[in-house]
Amino acid sequence: MLQLIQANLSRQVRALELLSSLLEEEFAALMGREPQEVSLLELAVQDLMRQLVAERLQLRRFISTGYPGLERLRDVLAKLPAEAAAKIGSDLADLDRSEQLCAMQADKNRQLALGLYDQSMQLLTHLHQAIQPKRGDVYGKRGRFAKPPQGQASFFSGRL
Repeated sequence: MLQLIQANLSRQVRALELLSSLLEEEFAALMGREPQEVSLLELAVQDLMRQLVAERLQLRRFISTGYPGLERLRDVLAKLPAEAAAKIGSDLADLDRSEQLCAMQADKNRQLALGLYDQSMQLLTHLHQAIQPKRGDVYGKRGRFAKPPQGQASFFSGRL
């Protein structure tokens, strides 16, 4: 059981290292304004996250099967020999470090994506305002140039 737990932790560390590199590639694609590349990378990131969740659930099953009554890996470490506990503790530290790096890179990507979104929306708003006519009575319903409204009612001008 201990070997299964160690293998699971090792896979999680490798997956987080891959996630970190994917997030860095996504950042580069955002900086290069390559939306197709960003979309592809985002799909890969989401798939990798699904796999990480599956690994975490499997680790929980290993713990509940091998060590009944314990739910967390930290609790299991207290029951293990010092040598095995040190190895798993090292893997947990690597896992935590990788998670922190991924979280920081994901936050950078989020901030850049939101900044690009705001910039695009401001440019789009400016362009819409630039092409809209200043007066509201320039075009009619059918897209033709509208006549300005008359100042008096048609009844008083002698027309019926």
